[in-house]
Amino acid sequence: MLRTIKPRNARSKRALEKREPQAIENQKRTLFLQGTSASEIVKIALNDIHSLKKPHTLKFTKKNPIHPFEDSTAFEFFSTKNDISLLLFASTSKKRPHNLTFIRTFDHRILDMIELGLDSDTFKPLSAFKNAKPAYGMKPMLLFAGGAWDSAPRYQHLKSMFMDFFRGPTVPQIDVEGLQYIVVFSAQEVTDENPTPKVHFRTYLIQTKRSGQKLPRIEVEEMGPRMDFSLRRVKEPEDEMMKEALKQAKKLEPKTRKNISMDIMGDKIGRIHTGKQDLSKLQSRKMKGLKRSKGGDDEDEEEGGNVDVDDDVTMVGQEEESTPKKAAKAKRARTK
Repeated sequence: MLRTIKPRNARSKRALEKREPQAIENQKRTLFLQGTSASEIVKIALNDIHSLKKPHTLKFTKKNPIHPFEDSTAFEFFSTKNDISLLLFASTSKKRPHNLTFIRTFDHRILDMIELGLDSDTFKPLSAFKNAKPAYGMKPMLLFAGGAWDSAPRYQHLKSMFMDFFRGPTVPQIDVEGLQYIVVFSAQEVTDENPTPKVHFRTYLIQTKRSGQKLPRIEVEEMGPRMDFSLRRVKEPEDEMMKEALKQAKKLEPKTRKNISMDIMGDKIGRIHTGKQDLSKLQSRKMKGLKRSKGGDDEDEEEGGNVDVDDDVTMVGQEEESTPKKAAKAKRARTK
């Protein structure tokens, strides 16, 4: 069962209402902190990821005696006090050196945790790449290369964690000029010989150059940091808590409109249903060539004679007389 807190007074009630889930949540903030025994390599890696995540970050420089998989109450306290949704904890031990623990929270409680081991031999910090860097606060593009991200459950869980951690703020529109760098996560296929392949973390700067055409030529240049991770301990989310975390407000759900669909090209297609039509009341087009002339009708009534249909009807294609008098004169000439 999920924990519920009852307010004791009006002040605490207002504070709890402010912490309740909102229809449109604020931007997720990330807390960076280290344990009592963090190596110099893992500290540099923590600072480099912190540089990529700015400005929605908070960093603690004090060492914290915390063991994430044994007691996580300290993380929940930091999350509640500082309105934190994501945490990255750096630590080192003899059994597990150069640890980076990615943590997600829901309702200021620990949702899940993934522990990754940093390879110190292949690690290359951000400062080792002497090139340009993206502008402050840019939203990155994410690329997951390899079949492990879609087939192995543990790597699917890690993919979800990375997407929450690096996707940046949600924006209604994207400016092409703002696409300045891309973060690439690659992993080999999971096999019996290699059940936990390494995860390769790379960041590339996107450069647009002239191509002589309308679209520019795109080139990428590695800007750092370069990290290789090995998957270690994992804390799976509870089913009930995960179900609550995935809920969306009803007002944000798109309203379904009947008989309206979208094709593969993005065009809107609508279907209109009409009732049964009565063709007997259908108004057809009236033609002047089938009307009786006024002068001809009066003359036929006085003479009392029969008039042929050919004489009474003006055929389509013939020139119409401009006045009734001329029409009567022409008709008398034809009867004689």
